[in-house]
Amino acid sequence: MSLPTAKLLVSVVERMACVKIVGRANFSSSIDFKMLINELQQKGYHCYVIDLSECVLMDSTFLGVLAGFGLKMAQDPPAANGQSIELLNPNQRISELLDNLGVLHLFEVVNGPLPLPQEMAAHTPASAAAPTPEELKRNCLEAHRVLMSVSPENVSKFKEVAQFLAEDLKKDKAGP
Repeated sequence: MSLPTAKLLVSVVERMACVKIVGRANFSSSIDFKMLINELQQKGYHCYVIDLSECVLMDSTFLGVLAGFGLKMAQDPPAANGQSIELLNPNQRISELLDNLGVLHLFEVVNGPLPLPQEMAAHTPASAAAPTPEELKRNCLEAHRVLMSVSPENVSKFKEVAQFLAEDLKKDKAGP
């Protein structure tokens, strides 16, 4: 039995955006999360609170997408201009995963009440179409490559997964 993917809720105030992740954040919901973050960045938001108080679990693909977001924010020149990502109330398991994968330093972890108004709207992706299997594989591959690039220790953890996904994508392109 597969568990439902995470629900994404959004609240924005001035130049700050809060994204609340409810449920299980996995490879499927990582595509919606990436699209949402890209939309918010295009609209000029540069301070983010990722509310994890109701996120029960993150798989490696979602963690890789989140790490990619953290890397991008750290490398952008506005980082010195008030740009930030806070992870609000991650549970112990998520905090340990972020630490074990060597990506925790990309974020500021905060525990406490939500600093924004409680009014949050469900996020509806710009593209209502479900991602194709190829898009899912490509996203998974990119996320695992990010994790391997952030910490050399992750190479042994994800090398085979990345290799499998890359080969599978090549097979898809070659056709039957």
